[in-house]
Amino acid sequence: MQYSIGEFSKICGLTIDTLRFYEKNELVFSNRDANNRRFYTEQDVIWIEFIIRLKKTGMSIKKMKSYAKLRYEGDSTIPKRLKILFDQLDDLHKSQNEIDDHIKFIEHKIKTYLDIN
Repeated sequence: MQYSIGEFSKICGLTIDTLRFYEKNELVFSNRDANNRRFYTEQDVIWIEFIIRLKKTGMSIKKMKSYAKLRYEGDSTIPKRLKILFDQLDDLHKSQNEIDDHIKFIEHKIKTYLDIN
């Protein structure tokens, strides 16, 4: 199935401007019909959902761009893509540890106040 940019925008929950920004930054590539109009496929839906998820992990546009470039180059780039994903996972674990420390700090402060009363 083929989707116009407007239909694709509604399916993936991104604005048309965001989709164009992603194209400009080579995160996603649209196809073109005989009239040179953009169209997207089911594979593009799956890909953009992946890009959205990477963004939610805090991955930078620069890293997502590198990942996207490798993806479009084919399966021979899987080891390089894995490196990007492992690096992002390490960053997430570091953030998780920092958040855990902040939670412990706040819980300790709450306990201190509760013990006073």
